[in-house]
Amino acid sequence: MPFIGHVMVDVLYLLAFVGLCVYGMNAYIMVAMHWWHRRRRPERQTPGPPAVWPMVTVQLPVYNERYVARRVLEAVGAFDYPRDRLEIQLLDDSTDVTTEILREAACELRDRGVTVTHRWREVRTGFKAGALAAGLAEARGEFVAIFDADFVPPPDFLRQTIPHFADARVAVVQTRWGHVNRDFSWLTRAQAFGIDAHFGVEQSARAWGQLFLNFNGTAGVWRKAAIEDAGGWTADTLTEDLDLSYRAQLRGWRIRYLPQLTCPAELPVLMTGFKSQQRRWAKGSIQTALKLLPAVLRAPLPVRVKYQAVIHLTSYLVHPCLLTVALLSVPAFEVRGPALSTSLVEGVSLVGSLVMFGPLALLVYAQHVLYPRWWRRIWQLPSLMLMGIGVALSTSLAIVGAVRGKDREFIRTPKFGIESTGGTWGGKAYVDRRLWDGVRELGLGACGTYALWHAGQQEQYGLLPFLVLYTAGFLVVGALTIFHSTAHPSRPGA
Repeated sequence: MPFIGHVMVDVLYLLAFVGLCVYGMNAYIMVAMHWWHRRRRPERQTPGPPAVWPMVTVQLPVYNERYVARRVLEAVGAFDYPRDRLEIQLLDDSTDVTTEILREAACELRDRGVTVTHRWREVRTGFKAGALAAGLAEARGEFVAIFDADFVPPPDFLRQTIPHFADARVAVVQTRWGHVNRDFSWLTRAQAFGIDAHFGVEQSARAWGQLFLNFNGTAGVWRKAAIEDAGGWTADTLTEDLDLSYRAQLRGWRIRYLPQLTCPAELPVLMTGFKSQQRRWAKGSIQTALKLLPAVLRAPLPVRVKYQAVIHLTSYLVHPCLLTVALLSVPAFEVRGPALSTSLVEGVSLVGSLVMFGPLALLVYAQHVLYPRWWRRIWQLPSLMLMGIGVALSTSLAIVGAVRGKDREFIRTPKFGIESTGGTWGGKAYVDRRLWDGVRELGLGACGTYALWHAGQQEQYGLLPFLVLYTAGFLVVGALTIFHSTAHPSRPGA
């Protein structure tokens, strides 16, 4: 390998190594912050009810959700809240039978005395952000609750959230996501672990530590005045929720997080759907970072707040870092002498420890915080580790797209009305066909297999645990992507 090639390998490998160290260490920081504040904070009680319950508008942005649209509308229609103080907006961008389903369900609710307006747009201008902005212009509520179509909020949702707006600087009250289909498959179990870590630990730690956090796009309530003060919904990123959250906090507004209030949702049951969701979140978060980090760094904020904001907005960079370390493992060791090779092996071992044990500690701790018999689920953790590694290529490509400023189409994650009582995606619409994604991931799995063999031949045993995870992750995710992309329409999913 020419000298220039050696230097490029060294630089890229070192940058990826440092990136994994930074993000891996932050998982420990989140656990420590949560543990510290949780021990010293009294159990937060819901404030007393207001003298007069305020007007609330519930917005339901929907796009082609025939299997779950009625479910969320009926759940919101069952809210235990004064009927004369509640309006529901159906923000419908659908192009299929979802519109008819919503019209029928809305008529049934109106017959029961619920105020429901159905706004249908022929063109999805601005996608979800555009729908929310259009609805906000007509909303009568002082507060605006937002739910994606796959959520099933509990009847007391508004009575539990609205009292927290007694604090005039609270812009948003965000609740914790639950899962209606956690045990459907290993894929849904793996996703549940990741979501539990975010909502069970990270959101609370950021809120208690007075750091920037975010409204998660659904299962929360906004103060209408805060949305308008922050500049309203914009569609220049794919994570309009994260964007607005940071703009509001830069204006001095606060976000109240309620870990004790759970709003269940349906997890994606297809690998193709899950990867689509992760691509959107990865691309949108980097778009938001490029847009708002300069303002965050210029703001009169403590250094720790700025640092954590950088980590928060760029967290998906861990995927290209992981991919780079994996792909350069063999080239990095082929061109080194024995002494330096030993040093590199020690470095890679440290990366493996940070990547595996930092996030792993966060995941385990979250289960301990949220569930009484948390230890019974720990055996399922390897599924999340494999999945997290296996989607690294997909999310890395999305990040490249964000940096290049291309493709801002909002692709929603398909849901199929699957709950704990059962269900199937077989024979249903919205199944995403991404065969070549799986082929590329299998190719990376083949590269990992070669790297494993090569590391064994060179007696670089420190690399083997990392390469085993890397290889298995891409092979499993690639195979499942191909299966979900090619399975017969009438065949139930895995």
